[in-house]
Amino acid sequence: MSLFDGLEGLSDRKRRVLELAHEYMIPNRVETFAALGVPMVIGKREGYRIWDMDGHELLDFHLNGGTYNLGHRNPEALAALGEALKFWDVGNHHFPSEPRALLAEQLASLSPGALHYCVFTPSGAEANDVAIKSARHATGRRKIVSLDSGFHGNSGLSGAAGNDDAAAYFFSDYPEEFVKVPFNDAAAMEQALSGDDVAAVLMETIPATAGFVMPEDGYLQEVKELCARHGSLYIADEVQAGLARTGHLWAVEAWGVEPDILVTGKGLSAGLYPIGAALLSREVGSWLSEKGWGYVSTFGGSELGCVVASKSLEICARPETLRNAREISDYLASGLDELSSRHPFLKGVRRKGLVMGLEFDDTAGGMTMSSMLYKHGIWAMFAGFDPSVLQFKPGLLVDRPYCDIALERLDAALAEVEASR
Repeated sequence: MSLFDGLEGLSDRKRRVLELAHEYMIPNRVETFAALGVPMVIGKREGYRIWDMDGHELLDFHLNGGTYNLGHRNPEALAALGEALKFWDVGNHHFPSEPRALLAEQLASLSPGALHYCVFTPSGAEANDVAIKSARHATGRRKIVSLDSGFHGNSGLSGAAGNDDAAAYFFSDYPEEFVKVPFNDAAAMEQALSGDDVAAVLMETIPATAGFVMPEDGYLQEVKELCARHGSLYIADEVQAGLARTGHLWAVEAWGVEPDILVTGKGLSAGLYPIGAALLSREVGSWLSEKGWGYVSTFGGSELGCVVASKSLEICARPETLRNAREISDYLASGLDELSSRHPFLKGVRRKGLVMGLEFDDTAGGMTMSSMLYKHGIWAMFAGFDPSVLQFKPGLLVDRPYCDIALERLDAALAEVEASR
């Protein structure tokens, strides 16, 4: 019996793709989504809509972690890539490059505080690796403090800095060097830093995989002050929460915090060309003047990627984009409040701009809603570390009619879940 025999409406072509993916690529993921009733193979994609290979339309409220902040195949970003392809290619990572230099200047000028140098990488995970190495060199210390509910990627150092499960599974956790504390617990953070032996605190400004838990008032500022007091650096991982999602270009700006290092990725790519970056202060980035080949990456800062990223950053920084993020956040919040008044299964909304997490009255409520919303024409992903929560991520450029359709579909999905309980 095939894994997919119980699933309805699979074309032969789609079934073939699922079978190949299960056999040669991601068997556990395919099985997990099949069990949820989500045998999705994305075909057409445009704006904030995706279509399953067999034509099932979905509003995209997952955005692949914010990769599609500007929508799928954003016309301005596509045009920039098209023009770049007429002249540029990946480039040679050993030498200066015009697209790379211009993007670095652009990032420095738009970043909070004293951030100055830019190290380009192929991903946010690798940018977190660079951030950790830079902090260790700058302080002469090895220890990193991060969150027990954090996620920073699954490469070597980034994986060790996040939630322990995946790193421990591959024997690449280093518990003596990577200390984990709970989010919003300033006392635990103070205790972790009290030995004056910590290179840096690495935190997602709003922990995404934990379900977008919001920082309590004063918490991020207190962590920054503790870092300064104990000689540790503050690394802001903004791979998901940055690039206008909070209504500020960088999420830390919403809390008035100036990090020593800021990491970005995902949305910087406009979903068209992989790129990440670690932004460093002059002091933290001093190794760039001392050891020019301390970090190299053939594909980090591809010239094509830099052209796309420059356009993506420009769009995200526009006043109208930031204004739309704030206004749509308020509009959706009003609709969600109305739904929660009629649907007790939706018990809470975590929100800062368009960074949203929906809390449900069940330990697996986020997973249940991912499955039901797929049926009703929305794709939104449950939080990996807290499956009671659904990550609900509208795009930066969505309008009210799009939100009205989403609220209608969410209403129908909630009603069906509650009727079956």
